[in-house]
Amino acid sequence: MVRQQYIEITKFSRLQEIFSRLGVSHLLLKIMSPNDNSKNQVYLGSDFQALNSIPNLGVVTDTDSEAGSKRDRFKAGLDFHWVNASGESHLAPNAQLILYPKYPEVRMSGFLARCSNAPSEQMTSRNEGRLLFLGIRDDDRILGHLTGPDNPIGNEIKSTLPPDNEGIFFRLPIDINQQAMSSKKKLLSALYKIHEKGWIDSVRLDAEKKIMPCRSSNCGGYTLEAMLGITPNGSSDPDYLGWEVKQHGVKNLNKPHNGGPITLMTPEPTSGLYTEKGIEYFIREFGYPDKNGIPDRLNFGGIYKNGQRVDSTGLTLCLEGYNPETGKITNTDGGIKLLDDTGRETAIWKFTNMMSHWNRKHAKAVYIPSLIRKDPQQQYCYGSLVDLGEGTDFLMFLRAINSGLIYYDPGIKLENASHLKPKIKRRSQFRIKSKQVGALYKNFTMMDMRSIDFDTI
Repeated sequence: MVRQQYIEITKFSRLQEIFSRLGVSHLLLKIMSPNDNSKNQVYLGSDFQALNSIPNLGVVTDTDSEAGSKRDRFKAGLDFHWVNASGESHLAPNAQLILYPKYPEVRMSGFLARCSNAPSEQMTSRNEGRLLFLGIRDDDRILGHLTGPDNPIGNEIKSTLPPDNEGIFFRLPIDINQQAMSSKKKLLSALYKIHEKGWIDSVRLDAEKKIMPCRSSNCGGYTLEAMLGITPNGSSDPDYLGWEVKQHGVKNLNKPHNGGPITLMTPEPTSGLYTEKGIEYFIREFGYPDKNGIPDRLNFGGIYKNGQRVDSTGLTLCLEGYNPETGKITNTDGGIKLLDDTGRETAIWKFTNMMSHWNRKHAKAVYIPSLIRKDPQQQYCYGSLVDLGEGTDFLMFLRAINSGLIYYDPGIKLENASHLKPKIKRRSQFRIKSKQVGALYKNFTMMDMRSIDFDTI
């Protein structure tokens, strides 16, 4: 491979122009320290919050192939490309995140190897004043550009850095013609307009974004999403401008924390009998006849809190590989498990599968209370008091599982159970009470949108 000379961009407007042309939707900045280099790797934080901002190709347990033993860390590959001053991008195929749970911390490595045009000189140095720009595209490709301490771009932007940051990153405007407009401002402005509509017919969007009637019990979320232009798609990405939007039913809009449970995630188990022998086997083995007398139907339900057995199914939820005293992961191959009385692993959600999903989807979340009425027809209205959660981490999620704040609340059923082709409904839910959701975020604030000056957010 022939290496080319890496040339730096010297104007921020030029960097914005190049990154925008290459499809970047948002731009992050890390101010490099002397220890951020190819020898020590690039430090991305003292927890797993970097997963909030950096899209990856999936977290896996690192395996020492020579020794054949598990190592005490995770890895996550990156679709990472260095961009030079002429706007050309060059793949760094070995770029990856390394997550060390025993500290914990996250670092980036492999960003120079096998790349034909990378900032090798600056990345191997310990110079102060280096700036790392990361442009994130909607397809999860990451475009990187590094500037040295003598580059004028440093003086150009350092005096105008935004006051808030995302972990160790600053979010910068990508649009050269506009000042950075807060996604929080846009979100709250949109939600306030929905609040002012009052009662809204129960609807949802189809795949083509056409408004359709909605009559099911969970239409409160669908109706809110429709008003925001969000199509239900089961994506692991946040819903709206980088924010996860969570609606929850209440009896009084002025008391949003007295509402029912909030569904945080709906991931399917990744191993255990549930996947090894199939969901039908799982329901027949651990389910029970419908308690409301619906014939020929088996259900699998219950509230599963850490360490508490559910008598109707005989299963107990437990955390394996997490130390509640230190709040750290001790086994990278561990997970959340449902065990029967003999210790059989009936369903497992591995840490590696849950980690990226939680951090990325819940990095920033808004919780909106709603009321429902069914006369003269099903309608919803949404409150002005909303909760904003910012800055989460997978270890905070595990802490809440361990303490019982987050619980597994499945709604799985097998209809026409005696038939050759029964109908199966999957619904694996991790939920929390609305008054306890603040425990999942580093910053959790209630805002009354009626008192907000949207020009100052």
